[in-house]
Amino acid sequence: MTQQPDATWYQDTVTAGPGGVMTDDVGIVTGDVTVQTTLEDDGRTARVTVQYTGAEEWYTMTGSPAPVPGGDLAAYHLDMLGRVRRGQAAQAS
Repeated sequence: MTQQPDATWYQDTVTAGPGGVMTDDVGIVTGDVTVQTTLEDDGRTARVTVQYTGAEEWYTMTGSPAPVPGGDLAAYHLDMLGRVRRGQAAQAS
């Protein structure tokens, strides 16, 4: 897991499961994707974005921003990675 030194964001590359990830911007994203989970300024919610690995464009995962359970951004990011791996039009909430 890639982490910024102040732990306000995490980023990883995974393969989206069957049905991919639902985004607000372009609908379903499939295949190898990079997932970034970034803590919002309020310190309680996080924005989850995805991109086709190696591309420049980032897309907001549907349901994002969403509350970070227990304030544990690392655990929330790992949960998002699991959702993306499972696919089925994964969403952030």
